[in-house]
Amino acid sequence: MIAAARRRIDGWFLSRRPPSDTIELTQRNVYIVPSRAGWMLAATLGVLLVASINYQLNLGYLLTFLLAGSVAVGMHVCHGTLRGLEMHLIAPEAQYAGAAAVFRVVLHNARRSVRYGIGLSVRGSGQWAWADVPAEGSETVEVAFKPSTRGLHPVPPLTAETRFPLGTFRVWTVWRPAARVLVYPAPELNPPPLPPGEPLAGQAAATAVSSQLAGEYDGVRAYRRGDPLKLVVWKKAARAQATGSNELVSRDTQQAQRQELWLDAQAAALPDLEARLSRLCAWVLMADRLGVDYGLRLGTLSVKPSQGEAHRRRCLEVLATC
Repeated sequence: MIAAARRRIDGWFLSRRPPSDTIELTQRNVYIVPSRAGWMLAATLGVLLVASINYQLNLGYLLTFLLAGSVAVGMHVCHGTLRGLEMHLIAPEAQYAGAAAVFRVVLHNARRSVRYGIGLSVRGSGQWAWADVPAEGSETVEVAFKPSTRGLHPVPPLTAETRFPLGTFRVWTVWRPAARVLVYPAPELNPPPLPPGEPLAGQAAATAVSSQLAGEYDGVRAYRRGDPLKLVVWKKAARAQATGSNELVSRDTQQAQRQELWLDAQAAALPDLEARLSRLCAWVLMADRLGVDYGLRLGTLSVKPSQGEAHRRRCLEVLATC
C-alpha cells in the first residue's frame, strides 16, 4: 500500500512538470530539505541549548548560536548554488539494447561566482555525475541509463541536486526532458554467415549482363575518379606501371554483381521475434562492414538494397520500431 501510494504521488508530481529539453532553475522549481547530517546537527544544537540554559553557560550560548547562524547562512548559500542555473539536454544518439545510453547535459552559469558540487542523475538510479560550473561559463555532464528493450524511449526524468557548502541541506529539482532515444535491437553475438544472394530480375539483370558483354570481366573496370582506394586492383596497377602505363582498374562490385543480398526475417530461421531481429541486426552490421549492397525485408516492410551509413541507420531504425 505504501509503495503504491508513493508511485501515485510520484506520478502526480511528474505530471505537473512540462517536458522540455531546456530548463532554468528558479525559486518555483528548486526545493530544499535538511539532510541526515542536518537533522543530526539540529539535534546537537538542541542538546547544547538545553545544557546552556540549565547550567547558565555563556560560552555554550555563544557556541550554539554561532553554529545556528552558520547553518542559516549555509542554507542560503546551498539554495543559491542551484537557483539560477540553466540546463540544456543534447539530443542523445541511438544505442543498442542492453548497452548504456549516454547523453550529455550542458550546465550554464550566468553568475560571477563558481557553482560547486552540482550532481546530476537519472531519477531513482542512485548513480551521480558531479561537476563544478565555472563563473559565467558552462560545464558538460554525461549521464547514462540502460534501456532494456528496443524502440523509441523517452529520456527518463533527471534529478539535479547539491549539498554545498556544509552538507546540512539537500537542494534538488526534477527535470523531465522532451527528447527521445532510439534503441536498436541487441546484435547477436555469434551470428551465422550472411544468407545467399538472390538472382537479379528484370532491368537490373539486363544491366549486369550488358556490362559483362561490354568487356568488364572478372568484376573489374577502368578506374573512375572518386573510387575508394580499397577497390583498386594494385597487382594489375603494378604490372601496368612496369610496362610504363598509368592505367588503373577497380573492382566492379556493383555492375558485375548478378545477385543481390536480401536480409529477410524468414532467413533468420528463429521462432522468437526478438531473436530474429537480433540476428538481422548482426547481419546488417556484418554487411555494412563488408561494403556490399544489401536490402532488408521484414514482413510487409522492405528497404531497397544499398550501402553506406545512411542506409545502415535506416535498416536499424526499421528493426527498432517494427
